[in-house]
Amino acid sequence: MVERVRGLLRMAEDPSVTDAESQAFTAKAAELMTRHAIQEAEARAERGEEPDAISRMDHVVTGLGGHGKARVKALADIAAAYGCQSAVRGNTSDTTDRTIILVGTVDALEALQLLFPSISNQMEASAKFMSSTHVADIRELRNYTRSELETERKRYYRSFVRAYGQAVAERIREFRARMQENAAQDEADGDSGEQGSQEASSRGADLVLREDVHRVQEEFQKQFPQLRKHRPERTHSAAGYRAGYRRGRQAELGLETTVESGGKETSPLPENAEKAGQGSTR
Repeated sequence: MVERVRGLLRMAEDPSVTDAESQAFTAKAAELMTRHAIQEAEARAERGEEPDAISRMDHVVTGLGGHGKARVKALADIAAAYGCQSAVRGNTSDTTDRTIILVGTVDALEALQLLFPSISNQMEASAKFMSSTHVADIRELRNYTRSELETERKRYYRSFVRAYGQAVAERIREFRARMQENAAQDEADGDSGEQGSQEASSRGADLVLREDVHRVQEEFQKQFPQLRKHRPERTHSAAGYRAGYRRGRQAELGLETTVESGGKETSPLPENAEKAGQGSTR
């Protein structure tokens, strides 16, 4: 399965494929990894084995363009949707690289390691295109200076990236919740004579979506007993945030999430979203 995912991602990163094809390959990879993690946990529970081990992964995030904090926030949100917790080292406001430290199950970390590059590529490509379009549009409104346009472009880009990560994370949570509901429905529809098997399956689903969360929290606290909150970015573009959220909801992830209903996004933007903390750092 992992080799299939790697093959899909290699095709997604092939410069000869179209954007739509690239997103489709990434979509299938994301769905395979998400299903695999849950099914593996259920299988271990049914065999009476220990749950997936908790581990740690360090992921370097580029500070290119001064957008490193926004990228960290987006990736941390996505990691949290997979049940991981994160800390950040070197998350300054300049253009230097920084490291996001993830604690989670081995399956979740393996999925993120494979998927982060492709999801990031889609996010960055969308942010670049949309911020350039935005600057071109406002340039026609009045005579902005070059400095003012560059400031607006950066504000838009950063807000877009943060919102994109939030929207993708929401979709991952929705997909995992649907899998849990489907497992519960399968158990309800099962034959009463298979009670032992149903209990094992129920425990497997619970391992993925509930027990793992507590085990990850405990390990995270052991590794990082004292963390300080780091300051959220002050720069904010409402237009960039709306566009990023919309693109994140529409991004091809293969998670079968309805994007629109009646011409509107299914999940409205929370009014206080930009005031949320950036996570933890050390």
